[in-house]
Amino acid sequence: MRDGTRMRCTLPARLLIGFCGLILAGQSSQADDYPTLRITLIAPWPPAGAIDTLCRELAPGVGDRLGQPIVVEDRPGAASIIGTADVAKAKPDGYTLLMGGSGALAISPTLYRSLPYDPHKDFAPIALVARIPFVLVVNPALPIRSVPDLIKYAQDHPGALTYGSGGVGSPHQLFAEMFKAKTGIEMTHVPYKGTAPALTDLIAGQISLLFADVAPTLPMVSAGKVRALGVTSAIRLPSAPEIPPLREAGVPGYDAAGWGMVVAPAHTPDLIVGKLHDAFGAVVADGAVRGKLIKLGMVPQSSPPPDKLQSFINDEAARWAEIVRSASLAGTE
Repeated sequence: MRDGTRMRCTLPARLLIGFCGLILAGQSSQADDYPTLRITLIAPWPPAGAIDTLCRELAPGVGDRLGQPIVVEDRPGAASIIGTADVAKAKPDGYTLLMGGSGALAISPTLYRSLPYDPHKDFAPIALVARIPFVLVVNPALPIRSVPDLIKYAQDHPGALTYGSGGVGSPHQLFAEMFKAKTGIEMTHVPYKGTAPALTDLIAGQISLLFADVAPTLPMVSAGKVRALGVTSAIRLPSAPEIPPLREAGVPGYDAAGWGMVVAPAHTPDLIVGKLHDAFGAVVADGAVRGKLIKLGMVPQSSPPPDKLQSFINDEAARWAEIVRSASLAGTE
């Protein structure tokens, strides 16, 4: 009786172990064969923006290396939350990816009371592909030709300066709030639905200054429609080496940039993550691709390995949390 009982108890366990083994073997085989279908890369911002452009510059080369096409799909809305949440809920099979940005992965967790995703648990980081610095520009009608001029003007004309942004809590606003914190000046925020209308109003003199995306702004600088005072990154941009970093132009320690990181849903097999990491890394390292990204005002990155990227996200989240809280924006949305 004891032996029979033992057989009745252990046989299902053996079957279960065998069944699990078959599942794991199937998953391993799928990872080995990956990819066999087209891959969708979600850009959670509107078309023609920095993140969308970054996706479209990288997708063809990565698709060629993997042997399957990568289709870029724009899913904008709610400051990139909609597209980001969609990927968090997607099947972790490597066929739905996200070009995650600093906003969605590092800023929004402090800015919003709640999110439909957890940037620390819901994603498998793949590759950091580019940093995206901004450029501080002012209306040329103002008697401001340098950062010290701007600081003095703000001190001499309290409440006179206004700055635009791509919306409340956007990187554009937070870059300006960091500038305020480091210089002690006051400026009034004027939010827009994107940076294009903010840049238009800056040219028209409706606002005083803007921390703007580099690619659409440099032609305006060259045409004299706006005046550049500095870039937000710690180093000069290859696409505009004549514009000094703000930390050199009068704001010591200033260093800020958005970034683009490819991520997949959590629990995507390590083998698939590794294949994607290698493919994106090889394309970013390609001279022609690097040249295009630099021309667009981006700084191509040699990505750390996937297992180091979550620490990068955590560090960025902690850094921006300080700015969000100092601007009284934490939990306001």
